[in-house]
Amino acid sequence: MNRLIPAIGVLPIGVLLVAIAALIVVWALWRASRVAARRLLANAEKEARRIRARAEIDSQRVQKDGEILVRERLLAARTEFERETRDHRIELDGLGRELDRRERELVGRVEELAGREAALSRRDETLGVRESAIAEVERRLDAAVAEQRTRLEQISSMSTEQAKAELMRAMEHDARMEAANMIRRIEEEATEKAKDKARRVISMAIQRIASEHVVESTVSVVDLPSDEMKGRIIGREGRNIRAFEQATGVDLIVDDTPEAVILSCFEPVRREIARLALTNLIQDGRIHPGRIEELVAKVQTEMDEKLLADGEAAALEAGIPDLHPELQKLLGRLQFRSSFGQNVLKHSLEVSWLAHHMAAELGVNAKVAGRAGLLHDIGKAVDREMDGTHLELGRDLLRRHGESDLVIHAMECHHGDVEPHSVEAVLVTAADALSAARPGARREILESYIKRLDTLEKLAADFKGVDKAFAIQAGRELRIVVESDKISDEEALWLARDVAKKVEAELTYPGQIKVTVIRETRAVEYAR
Repeated sequence: MNRLIPAIGVLPIGVLLVAIAALIVVWALWRASRVAARRLLANAEKEARRIRARAEIDSQRVQKDGEILVRERLLAARTEFERETRDHRIELDGLGRELDRRERELVGRVEELAGREAALSRRDETLGVRESAIAEVERRLDAAVAEQRTRLEQISSMSTEQAKAELMRAMEHDARMEAANMIRRIEEEATEKAKDKARRVISMAIQRIASEHVVESTVSVVDLPSDEMKGRIIGREGRNIRAFEQATGVDLIVDDTPEAVILSCFEPVRREIARLALTNLIQDGRIHPGRIEELVAKVQTEMDEKLLADGEAAALEAGIPDLHPELQKLLGRLQFRSSFGQNVLKHSLEVSWLAHHMAAELGVNAKVAGRAGLLHDIGKAVDREMDGTHLELGRDLLRRHGESDLVIHAMECHHGDVEPHSVEAVLVTAADALSAARPGARREILESYIKRLDTLEKLAADFKGVDKAFAIQAGRELRIVVESDKISDEEALWLARDVAKKVEAELTYPGQIKVTVIRETRAVEYAR
């Protein structure tokens, strides 16, 4: 210790001052931290009191909100209960009134039944009296009949057995006459009912379809972007036109029609190929013989694919998804065939729909009828390339591609060349006639159509003995009423033949026209 004192005394005064200053700073910091701690503690207590006060206020508000919500729910429950109670009360009042009404009705019925029972009792008494009187009358009649029979036997010298036999013959004759009249009446009623049902079936089948008819022509018009394109289509010294016509077999007509050229050909498939090829050439812009041959070959390949796709779409539209691909392709070709201006594919679809609907109405095989209707003109797709009628070609095509005998038979009967042996065959024939005979289905303008019917009637009216003439069934039948005192039955036959010959010689018409001559004798008398 004694050693340290001198050592301290030896320390410099500067060091002592620094140490003292450090102690003062430490004491000041300690003092400031204690003051800050007290201040923080005071602030924390103040914040805690504030939070506690706010929590109490919030709890009171939540409690009040809860009370209000409970009151609202109680009020809503009470309102709903009162409403349901009121509805039940109204319903119970209605049921009470209904029970009162039924009770009154039951009381009235009981009274009515009581009255009826009394009336029946009186009627039974009356019937008993009448039965007694009738029994007495029958006894008297039996006695009178026995007496008359005895007298008749004495007068006619006929025994009872002989009289019975004569009576039986008379009754048998009367029964036969009544039976014959009844049979005739039943046959007439059956005929009328069959006609009504046929009209109903046909009208329903026609109403369920709505088919447009595409009118084909022998020319197609291709629009051009400008008249300058005509010179490029013609080419130097016309070489492009010659190459195009040689590749397609179609006449290319470049005339004064602004911004358009015309393709002319009787074969619609070739004309369509030429139209597509020319359209592609115009869009491509490179028009020369080599490019023409290349695009024509490409379009021909695409046309085969298009025919198959269109045929498949037509088969699906008719509800026949399992048709052979070759038959589908031939169906696609039919859209480029026309018969008297009627598109053959559209016509085939319409015949399929009509036959299917009529078969369904009659309860026969609708699938066979629809399938045969779609394929009935399939031979027209190849009749320009192969020898034979379209019926023969169609029959061979269907057999080659596995169609059933029912479908083939219904197809080959639609022109009447083969006798039909099934209802489906008759329906296909009827559907074909309906599709072709309706006015407007085939290419005839209204004036020429009306003029042809008027000419047909006038032609028949010019014959001697004709009273009236009517063109019916869209001009497919000519019905002639003759005067019975001027035309005999034999002359009526010759008149029908002469009218048919004159129609064939003087008129042009699609299909055939049926000539019917009607001769009847009427006897008229008046009861005064």
